[in-house]
Amino acid sequence: MKLLLVVLLATGASAAPHRDLAPEGAYPHQVSLKFLDVHSCGGSIIDETTILTAAHCVQSLIPEFTSVIVGTNHLHSGGHQYAVTKILPHDRYDPILVKNDIALVTLERPIEFNGQVRPIELETEHVGGGVDCVVSGWMSGEDAESLQHIKLKTIESVTCATFLIDDTQICAKSAEERAHCSADSGNPLVTDKQIGIASFGSLCNEGSPDVYTRVSAYERWIEKSKR
Repeated sequence: MKLLLVVLLATGASAAPHRDLAPEGAYPHQVSLKFLDVHSCGGSIIDETTILTAAHCVQSLIPEFTSVIVGTNHLHSGGHQYAVTKILPHDRYDPILVKNDIALVTLERPIEFNGQVRPIELETEHVGGGVDCVVSGWMSGEDAESLQHIKLKTIESVTCATFLIDDTQICAKSAEERAHCSADSGNPLVTDKQIGIASFGSLCNEGSPDVYTRVSAYERWIEKSKR
């Protein structure tokens, strides 16, 4: 099972079929995390200087060579770039079992908010199954340059028993039973608030769930780590 989880995580960046292009400005919290100016992962703005993403996204990143792009649907044009001063993965991140897959990225200067750029509120309550949500991000394939999104629905943890998830994780799958793949790790899973962070997936199997880090389980860690 440990090997399975590693394989799933490693292949999370495979093609993501059936995604739709996101409307311009629909996800003002969405960011691109870049290393040496190459897109590495997605993330979300949670305040003027803090980005929320997955721990496995930042394990090999160096702040001096990392930047964050905000305010654009396009990977190679538009938006504003911010330098990074600090990268903080969870101190108990387990890359084998893929637990505590959460990290904070601190920016060198505050983000200037506007209609195209603003933070997402984080969910503090436990979210159960059957909740409509959406994940956005830049995926592989012919539309990789443009931000994409897909409607999902959370599912009960028992359905994700194969992945050995716990209360710090949440599963979701396509509301239309379509393959979607959690290709762009670190992406925000949202309702009207952010409920999850894309962690690992199911090899793009039709109707199979993907696993997200449950944001509400890390409320205290996030607040403490931002200080």
